[in-house]
Amino acid sequence: MSETIIHFIRHGEVHNPTNRFYGRLPRYRLSENGRRQAQQTAEYLSKTPARAVFSSPLLRARQTADIIAARLGELPVHTSELLLECRTPYDGWPIDQLDAKHWDLYTGNQPPHELPADVVDRACRFALRVVRKYAGQQVVAVTHADVILFLALWAHGFAVNYENKARVERGELPMRFPATASITTLIWKSTQDLPEWSYAETW
Repeated sequence: MSETIIHFIRHGEVHNPTNRFYGRLPRYRLSENGRRQAQQTAEYLSKTPARAVFSSPLLRARQTADIIAARLGELPVHTSELLLECRTPYDGWPIDQLDAKHWDLYTGNQPPHELPADVVDRACRFALRVVRKYAGQQVVAVTHADVILFLALWAHGFAVNYENKARVERGELPMRFPATASITTLIWKSTQDLPEWSYAETW
């Protein structure tokens, strides 16, 4: 098969004046800086022959996707729940409390809350659907930080768990924690092999 490419974009910076972990909470929009970030990412991707744009249903992701889709030639934006933020019990918690937990959102989670393996499973299901439908083409998908990070761990062949997330944040593994509006590109040359991986920040 020819290369199939998915550009996974983390949404831009969010307007969050109360400094809360917004998770899956509704109505968290992009900040003005977040809109600028999305516009710069859209410009970076402007020469990309993308055939489709997908987005998490959450507002911040849809706003980012709309900005990118407009720059790519007014492509429609398709939403997919497979791209949603991780489901955890911490939505609405103050950021300083999660800092104290070292951002371990997963240890001890029980359904309906997710473990890292649950997150990467649905993200891979999304990717497989795209690779089948858009074989040999390029697609943009706007999603959330841990979704992208767990995909990157999987693409590198590392175990997808909180411990390796923490190792990425400490700079111990060969990848970056996805910045807002960053681009993590996965390239499939064969559905039998792990995709190649690249990362870019545009602002």
